[in-house]
Amino acid sequence: MTLDLVNKKEASRKKSLGELGELFALKSLVDKKFDRIRNLNDDSMNETFADIFCEKDSVRYIISVKARNKFQKNGKLNTRYNLGKDVYEKALASENKFNATACWLAIQFDHNSFSIYFGRLNELNGSKAIPIDKCEKGIIGETWINNKRHFFDFDFFTNKMKY
Repeated sequence: MTLDLVNKKEASRKKSLGELGELFALKSLVDKKFDRIRNLNDDSMNETFADIFCEKDSVRYIISVKARNKFQKNGKLNTRYNLGKDVYEKALASENKFNATACWLAIQFDHNSFSIYFGRLNELNGSKAIPIDKCEKGIIGETWINNKRHFFDFDFFTNKMKY
């Protein structure tokens, strides 16, 4: 298989995993009784910081959703989910635009299960990555779902090379 085709398949896998994560995020927000939930990518693809706008108890939130495989290609635990370059500047712009608090929602997928962690961006104290290992220990953010069984074929989404 050509390198170009491998790169296209990898890009498609990552995009699909991100979209799956956003669906899980929307469902978890409904389950947590958030209101006025809106996928910002429906309005403008790649909003500056956030993927989702929502409210709860009259507080407005903008949320960056990060969905990742639990394990890296080398088999090691994926302990940090990068939020991207200039995340704090982008978050501030989105906070001002939506008059909302910047948050993150990290979704950790394994072959048969998933976990969801939620927190405010300011909890990261300037870090540009969500420390999943600290989320698992209850040090940062909230654990909304912990290793819940999912029932879909995860083979396409796994980051183990099969091309």
